Amino acid sequence: MIVGIDLGTTHSLIGAYTEQGSKLFPNALGDLLTPSVVSVDGDTVLVGQAARDRLISHPERTVASFKRWMGSSRETRLGDRSFRPEELSALVLRSLLADAEAALGEKITEAVISVPAYFSDAQRKATRSAGELAGVRVERLINEPTAAALAYGLQNREQESRFLVFDLGGGTFDVSILESFDSVFEVHASAGDNFLGGEDFLDALVEAFLQDHSLRKHAISASEYGQLRRRLEVLKRELGGSAAAPLQITIGDNSYAWNVDEERFARLCEPLVQRMRAPIERAMRDAKLQPAQLDEIVLVGGASRMPLVARLVSRMFGRLPLRHVNPDQAIALGASVAAGLKSRNAKLDEIILTDVCPYTLGTQIGRRDPNGQVHDGYFHPIILRNSTVPISREDVFYPMHEQQQQLTIDIFQGENPLVANNIKLGEITLDLDKRRSHDENGVTVRFTYDINGLLQVEVTEHATQRRHELLLEQNPGLLTPEEIRARLAALAELKVHPRNQQENIAVLARAERLYEEFLHERSQLQDWIMQFRAILDTQDVARIAHHRVQLVEALDALEAQA
Repeated sequence: MIVGIDLGTTHSLIGAYTEQGSKLFPNALGDLLTPSVVSVDGDTVLVGQAARDRLISHPERTVASFKRWMGSSRETRLGDRSFRPEELSALVLRSLLADAEAALGEKITEAVISVPAYFSDAQRKATRSAGELAGVRVERLINEPTAAALAYGLQNREQESRFLVFDLGGGTFDVSILESFDSVFEVHASAGDNFLGGEDFLDALVEAFLQDHSLRKHAISASEYGQLRRRLEVLKRELGGSAAAPLQITIGDNSYAWNVDEERFARLCEPLVQRMRAPIERAMRDAKLQPAQLDEIVLVGGASRMPLVARLVSRMFGRLPLRHVNPDQAIALGASVAAGLKSRNAKLDEIILTDVCPYTLGTQIGRRDPNGQVHDGYFHPIILRNSTVPISREDVFYPMHEQQQQLTIDIFQGENPLVANNIKLGEITLDLDKRRSHDENGVTVRFTYDINGLLQVEVTEHATQRRHELLLEQNPGLLTPEEIRARLAALAELKVHPRNQQENIAVLARAERLYEEFLHERSQLQDWIMQFRAILDTQDVARIAHHRVQLVEALDALEAQA
């Protein structure tokens, strides 16, 4: 069985393509959305809702939003050990796989995982490593906007059509322009911002609250700051359905009242809205399309529920977007369709999915000024961004000086005219024969980029036809195969709570989080926690289930008072 996974910044989902179509699998708590949060409790790892509640009660042992760090070597210390972003993502994937295996009753070994269209080569390879660490083979990485289009069934239209997918998730923003024709699903252009999402709109509210009450972030405890973010997240969602939303919160010894209306929220977020415009305009320019040439606009991603997002899209394109598929579930549903296509499910018509290279790939050159002086550090594109992959392009280069002894072909990824502002992926250096002429020391450089994000660079010497090759499977900061094996062994030693205990763990974590938030109910909460722990020690399954229901009802009633 091949599953489809939406590995998100704030929430993740898993599904598969079945006889009834795309089906998403609930976690042990019965929810389709699993928070992408990891927490360490002693020598045990928690994932999901229980971990999310511990952001407030145990912030120093809990981490979220680590998808934004994929492709980097950043490490996060939780308890006695440090975790890389790939490992944290792998723990989320393991939790999702356990849920799917419980639903399907079989072992899962293959997966299709969605990634932001604007993820770099390093970020895509890190996602593959996370899958390997979780114990599955990643059959394909599918761009999130492409997955969303599959969820909407846009590939099934009889006529040729073009559409734009606007995907604003918790931590990333993507916009892609796609075309469907004759069972081909072709991406024409992708653009985005890997550091723009719902979390940034929440940050704007947090900053405004702190400024309005003359509070400083470093003067607030980590648990109080976590509580503030959680309460403002609720307020942000309320603004999606009402004109104003109130907040009452206790920080330290003081109680604070705050009220925000939709108009002020829009003003606070105007810089973020303007950041969304630039990728949309870039994608439209790259695709050489006018708004009237698009057949549909599709909104996906949980953060796209904000009214200001729909207003932006409506103003830019002069029409209302499609939003009838649950924006939180669309990408996972589409990834499940992609998994069905990969397994050649008989219910699905064969569809060819094309992709594009999200960044320009090229090399460094020197340029002569009018005085004949050579200036290094200029970027020379070879494969332009939004080129359909697989693609192969070549160019010819010569040494800058007659007596030059070596020629270095640097490989860069980026959009800036100066290589210093782009990302270096690797280099090939070859020795030159000083006896040869300038033209004889020339080389042909060929870049080949495939659908799996693999870049092959070939350099051929004109004089001897000798070839030099570099296969960019790894990027600086990524795990090597040996490191993956070592990390896999280390993860295997971690204790992960069995799936059948998740409900009990989650309700205890929630009770502890409310203990942090509700100062005047702490004695009552402490009694409830102590009683439930005692019942857990009896190992009486029926009794535990009965008291768990009672505790959840009591916590619901308490939280409703907030």
